[in-house]
Amino acid sequence: MMHLLAIDWSSVGLKAAQLLLSLSILVILHEFGHYITAKWFKCRVDKFYLFFDPYFSIFKKKVGETEYGIGWLPLGGYVKIAGMVDESMDKEQMKLPPQPWEFRSKPAWQRLIIMLGGVTVNVLLAFVIYAMILMVWGEKNIKSDSLKYGIAFNDPLFTDLGFKNGDKIIAVDGKPVPEYTDVLKKLLVVDKSVTIIRDGKNMELDMPVDLIGKLVEKRKKSERPIISPRVPVIVLDVNEDANVYKAGLRKGDQIVSINNQPVFFRDELEKVMGAQKKGSTINLTVLRNDSNYAFNTVLQEDNLIGFSSPNLPEQYDSLGIYKYTVKKYGFFAAIPAGVKRAGAELGFYIDQFKKILSPQTGAYKGVGGFKSMGSVFSGNGWDWEHFWTITAFFSIVLAFMNLLPIPALDGGHVVFTIAEMITGKKPSEKFLEYAQIVGMVLLLGLMLYANGNDWFGWGK
Repeated sequence: MMHLLAIDWSSVGLKAAQLLLSLSILVILHEFGHYITAKWFKCRVDKFYLFFDPYFSIFKKKVGETEYGIGWLPLGGYVKIAGMVDESMDKEQMKLPPQPWEFRSKPAWQRLIIMLGGVTVNVLLAFVIYAMILMVWGEKNIKSDSLKYGIAFNDPLFTDLGFKNGDKIIAVDGKPVPEYTDVLKKLLVVDKSVTIIRDGKNMELDMPVDLIGKLVEKRKKSERPIISPRVPVIVLDVNEDANVYKAGLRKGDQIVSINNQPVFFRDELEKVMGAQKKGSTINLTVLRNDSNYAFNTVLQEDNLIGFSSPNLPEQYDSLGIYKYTVKKYGFFAAIPAGVKRAGAELGFYIDQFKKILSPQTGAYKGVGGFKSMGSVFSGNGWDWEHFWTITAFFSIVLAFMNLLPIPALDGGHVVFTIAEMITGKKPSEKFLEYAQIVGMVLLLGLMLYANGNDWFGWGK
C-alpha cells in the first residue's frame, strides 16, 4: 500500500491524457484517409468510429448513410466500408449479391488506393507536424565536438563496455554522429563498434550484439537518462534559508570537492552524495573568483545540499559548456525539412524493427504497450513541443506497422490486392475471412505480449 501511495498519480494522469489525445488524433486521421478515399470512389461507408464499440458505444449519431461514434474500447478505430471483409466480420452482407456502392464491386486499383488511404494520411500528418515544429520551436541541436567535458554515462553497463565519463562519441559503426542529440539513437541500433575521443585520441570500442537488449532492460529500472552531457556543478541559486547558504555558499560558486573527494562534475556529485547519510555534516570546497573556499554544512533532511544548478541547454551554452543551436524555418523551408526529418525518424524506427526481429539482440525486451507509450510523454506539465514531437513519431510508426503484410492490417489487404492485379484472380471471400481471423489473432497476441512485457517483464 505504501508503494502505491508513492506513485505520482498526477503525473500518471497527465501522461495518460496526452497518450489518449495523441492516439485519438492519429486514429481519427488514419481512418479519415480510408473514409475520404472510399467516398471518392462512391463506396458506402456504414460506420466511422474512434475506438471499438463491442456491444455498445459511448456516443453515436447517424448522418446520411454513415454512423459516426466513439466506442468504449480504446484499441484503435475503424471505418466500416460496405462490401469489405474487415474487423466487423459482417458475413451476412457478404452473402448478398455485390452492389455498385460496395468495396468489393470496385476495380482493384481503386480498392488499393482506399486501403492505402490511412497510411498516406499518417505519413502526410508526420510531414505537417514536423514542419510545424521546425517553424514554431525550431531545430535544436548540440554539436558532439562542442561538448567541453564529453559525455556522462549514467549506467555501469557503459563502464563494463570500456566507456569512461568524459568520452566523446564521434561515430557509430564508422558513420559520423555530428549531433549529440543523435548519439543515443545511434547507440540503440549499433551493430559493431563506437568511435570515441578520449584524452585527445581516437579509440574504437567493440559493442556486443545484445547491447540494445541490455539498454532497454536498464531503461525499465531507471528513469535517469542513459547518457547526458557531462557538466560541472555550478551554483545557479541558493535558498537563503538553507543550511548551506548560512555556511557560506553563494550563487556562481562551483563545487570542486565534498569531504576531500573530487566532485567537479554532476555525475561525481551524485555518486558522492549517494553515500552520505541524511542530516550528516559535510565539508564543502568551492571555487569562487579563482580561489577555493571550504566550509562545513549540515545536509537537509532530504539529503540534498540545498542549491540549484543550471538545467537548460541555453544556460550551458552561455557558460561555454557546449554549443546549443536553435534553427527556425520559414514556411517554405519547413516543408522539405519536415519531410527530411520524417524520413530520418522512419529510418531510425526501421533499424529498431530489424533489431526486434533478431532474437540475439534482445531488442524484443523493449517491445511495450500502452504503458511504454505513455511513459515517453512529459509528466511535468503539458509540453506542447514534446507532445507534437511524440505524436509525429507515433504517426510514422502507425504508418509503418499498418503496411506490414499481416492480414487484418492495411498491408495484408494491399498484398492481396496487388496479387490480384498481377494474376488477374481475386481471392475468394471465404479466404479473406479466414485471413482476417488469422490476422486478428496475431495482432491480439502481439498486443497481449507487448502490454504483458510492460507490466510483467515477459520479454526477460
